[in-house]
Formats: sequence, C-alpha cells, structure tokens
Amino acid sequence: MTITRADELQQTSFGLGALGGATHDVTNQPPHPAPYDASDDVALLEGVRREGAGWAEEDLRRLGRLAGGEEAQEWADQANRHEPELRTHDRYGHRVDEVGFHPSWHHLMRTAVAEGLAGAPWADDRPGAHVARTAGGLVWGHTDAGHGCPTSMTYAAIPALRRQPELAKTYEPLLASREYDPGLRVPTEKRGLLAGMGMTEKQGGSDVRTNTTAATPTAEPGVYTLRGHKWFTSAPMCDVFLVLAQAPGGLSCFLVPRVLPDGTRNTFRIQRLKEKLGNRSNASSEPEFDGTVAWLVGPEGQGVKTIIEMVNCTRLDCVMMSAALMRKTLVEAGHHARHRSAFGARLVDQPLMRNVLADLALESEAATTLTLRLAGAADRAVRGDAGEAAFRRIATAVGKYWVTKRGPAFTAEALECLGGNGYVEDSGMPRHYREAPLLSIWEGSGNVNALDVLRALGRDPATAQALFDELSLTRGADARLDAAVAGLKDQLAEGSQVTARRLVERTALTLQASLLVRHAPGAVADAFCATRLGGDWGHAFGTLPAGAGLDAILERALPGRE
Repeated sequence: MTITRADELQQTSFGLGALGGATHDVTNQPPHPAPYDASDDVALLEGVRREGAGWAEEDLRRLGRLAGGEEAQEWADQANRHEPELRTHDRYGHRVDEVGFHPSWHHLMRTAVAEGLAGAPWADDRPGAHVARTAGGLVWGHTDAGHGCPTSMTYAAIPALRRQPELAKTYEPLLASREYDPGLRVPTEKRGLLAGMGMTEKQGGSDVRTNTTAATPTAEPGVYTLRGHKWFTSAPMCDVFLVLAQAPGGLSCFLVPRVLPDGTRNTFRIQRLKEKLGNRSNASSEPEFDGTVAWLVGPEGQGVKTIIEMVNCTRLDCVMMSAALMRKTLVEAGHHARHRSAFGARLVDQPLMRNVLADLALESEAATTLTLRLAGAADRAVRGDAGEAAFRRIATAVGKYWVTKRGPAFTAEALECLGGNGYVEDSGMPRHYREAPLLSIWEGSGNVNALDVLRALGRDPATAQALFDELSLTRGADARLDAAVAGLKDQLAEGSQVTARRLVERTALTLQASLLVRHAPGAVADAFCATRLGGDWGHAFGTLPAGAGLDAILERALPGRE
C-alpha cells in the first residue's frame, strides 16, 4: 500500500484549487437588497396625489428611504426573532401581567407613531390626512407587519370613542399623539396612548353577539365591572381597550384601561400568549376580567353599532397591509431576478420569469390603487361626504375580502422566484409568507366579509348606487369592463349566501379594473382586463397572454427601473 505524504497531497491540484484553501467563491448571488427606497412605487405616488395627499409626498419619500434602510430592516428581523415574553408576576408574587418586547419592537413602534401611523390623522384638519396615513402604512409596511396591529387599533378606536364625548375629550388627544410612551401608567399622565380591542370569545368567534362577558353597573353612572374571558386580544400592553360585554340592556361597548385613575392596576389577567403561525413580533393574548373596571361607550345594547366604526377602520388597514406585503415581496423577487443568472441570461431577462413578475406587478398595482381609493373614500366620508361614506361601506368589505385573499398566493409565487434561497429564513420570505394569511382572518374572515357585503346591499340601496356610480366613470372605455359591470348587476339581483363569494370576487375585480382603466397606463389596464375579466389567463401567476406588454408593466413596477 502506498501512503502519500500530507505535503505532497497539499501540492496536488484537483481542479478546485489547492486543498486547504477556499472551496469556491460566492458568485451569481444577488447583493443584499437594503438599502432601497420603499416609496419608489409609481402607482403609490400617483394614487397619493390623486386622492388628495400630494402634500405628504416629501415625508413619504423620507419614510420610504428609512423603511428600506438596513437599520429598519434589521429592526423588523430582530423583532420577529426575539418574540414577546409574558410575565404574570413580579419577584414578590404580585400579579403584574406585563409583556416584554425586544428593543427593536420599540424602535419600530416609536417610528410608526412619530410618523403619524397611529391616531394622528384625527387631529389633522388637512384634506387627505387619512390618505397620507394609509400611504405611510404602505411604505412602512416594508418592515414588520406585527407592530401594525396596535397602531391600527389606536387609529380605529377614536371614531368609536367619540360616541362618548366625555371620554373622547380625555383620551382622544393622547391617542392622536405622535409620541410613543410605553409602560403601564395612569393614562392621563402619559404623553401618548395606544388602544387595543377585545371582542372575540371562545364560544362565539366572529359571532360577537354570543359573548358571555358580563358587565355589571356600579353606583357611579357610566361605570361598570366586567367578568369574563376574551379569546384573542392582540397587543395586551396597550393602555386602553374597547371591549364588548353583556350589560343589562344588551351587548355594549366599554373602555377598559390597564391602569386606573388612582394608579392601581385594573384586573387584566393575561392567561397566555398565543403561539401563532406568523405575526410573531406582536403579542396576542387571552385576558381574563374579574371585577375589571370599565366605562360605557355609547348606549347600552348598541355595542356592535358603536364598535363597527373601529372595525371599518381596521379592515381598511388589513387591505393596506396586504398590499404592502405584496409590494415588499415583489420588490424582493425583482431584485433577485435582476442579479441572478441562469441558462446564460439574467433571470429578469428570461421571458417566462418576466411573465411571472409582470403578473405579480399587475396584482400589486391593483391592490395598491384600490387601497388608496378606499383611503380617499374614508377621508372624504369623515368630512361629511355621504356618497363616499356609502361607497366606503361596501368597497371596504369587498377589498378586505379580495386583496387579503390574494396575499398568500402572491407571496408564495414571489418566494418561488427566489427558488431555494427564498425558502430559508435568512431571505425574509418565509416570514412574509407566514404573515400573509392573518390579514384575511383578522377583522372577519372571508365568509364574514362576503356576508357583510350582502347585508350592506340589502339594507341600504345607497351602497349599490355608490358602487355603480363609481363603475360608471369608465363606461365605454373597455368592452370587457362594460360586460363585467353588466354581469355584476345581474349577480347582485341574486343576493344568495351560496354565491356570495362569487359576487364579492367579481365586484372586487371589476372595481380594480375600473380604477386601472381610469388611472394606469394602457399596458397595465389592458393586461388586467384581458386576464382578470376577459378570461385570457391561467390558474397561476405567470400566465399572461402573449403580447401583454410585459416590458411596459415591469418598467413601471420595479424600483430603480431597468
């Protein structure tokens, strides 16, 4: 047997370099995507101007650079890797029910609140203030979705709280503050407040009228004590919560502070934090009430009517966060395709990959455009426009159903554009993929929103009129769109629960097509109408027809342009 000496072995070339050196160089891998400008989105900026918030564009661009920067992207990653921790008791055995967060969570929250993404629009008299907030969410949503929960609920709590003017007078200025002031203290002694919401219970879920949490009046007018158990209450470290409970006069809405005016902690026993599929940076809890002090908001027995305005606001934010997630993952997929080569060409230059990216770009632009139209309707509705209020009533439920349902399939396709690289945690894509289904579930799943659309149409003829007034703005511009509008009128006449999803899906696509025909370039509008309305499309993304104008679509959609 011949034994080769080690020094001889090291001098032998095997075509891979000398043994003991590097086995290979890293090539054909894209650079890190950050920093980039998360506001570099033509559809976003055009929509902001169109819906009356052009005055916010400079701040939006600044926020976009921050959102796409390495620091903010690292905050998002760390906030999800280091999840919230529940501490039920202090070292001496006293009940404290506190949740600890990684410093990155606080950096994200501080920025979001300072940038007006919580309750600030309610203190801003400028037309377009609510549009500017939604646009900020579309941009800041490129970081982490979890902290969007408390900022969304804080924004949404204010119109509900206004049903009780004395409470609104005390709390609204603090909820509308741009200062993030964490920690449990007397609310009126803080510089800014966050609000949460507690509706869901084990026995009811979305059927909140079956809630069993009991509200007992005290000797002090408007003050009650609660006893019960909530099943899914996110962001338990908020300062105040709007809660549904059964009062003597029926299901009612209450304001529950974590700390009472005398400085003692209200009974808010956190039984556990949920172990969730995604949304890991945000704490979702099961609180128990037992003698918990609460203030009545609105009349007894009108809890759903009182809190529904909060739900409408948070549903808009579900659409917004889904659209932001679509845009974020499209940017990641486009970045990868521009810097990765296969079979002799960059991925972005491969015809089939261009089809996939262009199809995703159509979906993303349609979601962004609809989101901003809904925000514009909300902004004008709060300023007294009855027609926009009626449109908002039906279109928000339609958008919530459709855009949030498109999110998971969209994110999966964007992840696949990265291949195996997209399947590993370091890419960030798995986190986005796990996040996507939540937005369809939160604030009513698909069936709840579909049924809500039927109720809106059945109870108030103004909602259907507002919808078709909107669609009539494009009459004669595209034959496929005209046919879809006519077919939609026939479907509306059915009003059947069995076909409710078909109705809402068709409504959403028709509304998106109408907006793109009015506001997007011809290549975008034509491809959308041909595929989503005309049927010239497959069952997966990347099945646009030949001649769909891929170059024009991608030139518009990808940041930095090609």
